[in-house]
Amino acid sequence: MKNYRWVTIGCGDIAHQFAQAMRQEGRTLYGVANRTYEKAAAFADEYGISTVYEKISDVFTDENVDIVYIATPHNTHSSYINEALRHGKHVLCEKAITLDVSDLTTAQALAGERGLVLAEAMTIYHMPLYKRLRELVEDGSLGKLCMIQMNFGSFKEYDMTNRFFNPGLAGGALWDIGVYALSFIRWFMSCCPDRTASQVRYAPSGVDEQVGILLMNEAGEMATAGLTLHAKQPKRGMAAFEKGFLEISEYPRADRAVITWTEDGRRETLELGSSADALRYEIRDMEAAVSGGADEMHLDYSADVSRLMTEIWKVWR
Repeated sequence: MKNYRWVTIGCGDIAHQFAQAMRQEGRTLYGVANRTYEKAAAFADEYGISTVYEKISDVFTDENVDIVYIATPHNTHSSYINEALRHGKHVLCEKAITLDVSDLTTAQALAGERGLVLAEAMTIYHMPLYKRLRELVEDGSLGKLCMIQMNFGSFKEYDMTNRFFNPGLAGGALWDIGVYALSFIRWFMSCCPDRTASQVRYAPSGVDEQVGILLMNEAGEMATAGLTLHAKQPKRGMAAFEKGFLEISEYPRADRAVITWTEDGRRETLELGSSADALRYEIRDMEAAVSGGADEMHLDYSADVSRLMTEIWKVWR
């Protein structure tokens, strides 16, 4: 496979994890850009990156760049995605990929016109465990899906200047952690939910601090999700099928699931992959798609999740 030249836009925690994953793959990012040049230069020094851009816009006009990885706040995603696509770059963008499904639809059309890969960096879609569980669903081993229950909560101090609570940076539980829960739900559901209901509690800054979501699709499959940014709760997913239910802890990068079979109560533990390698799986799947191989980036699921979040958000506003 070709040694693709990647550039990261953004130098936050997830960009550091991405650079480390690239290093574990025996690779080095080609370039880095950031709103603050000094931060980009320090990032480049840490990871041995050869190209540091004076301005983010310089990334898009660099003909050497193959793939742009976007790791900036949510509210910047759409503009960077579109600029990268207009200049012929493939794009892997951190979640949530856009703040409105209409923006994603526009970007999808642009990518299609230019024959480019556009994808959301959703770890769930790339973990070996989830791929195996998907096989069990599709071959009927678990039977019909009935109910999914999701939890995700972390305790964040009320610092209204950080991205979690800052409305100017598209903060809030739905965009920051809800995207994981909804992606899990979409992964196992046979079709996208078409009925939604929700409750929300706001932080002092006005962003959604705590959220409860109820979903159902035309197949009668149902799901609930409880999200909070100001109380700790386990990152736990449970999917109940007619023949058994599966439980997954730390589900965004899970490598272990426990299946309890309905008929005899037998518990089976399934372990595949490594949570430490989550971003490496993402990189491999992205490069396979760019090379013309199997496309396992699941942008269609990202679009379904974006549609759900857009619908929920509009009801609140």
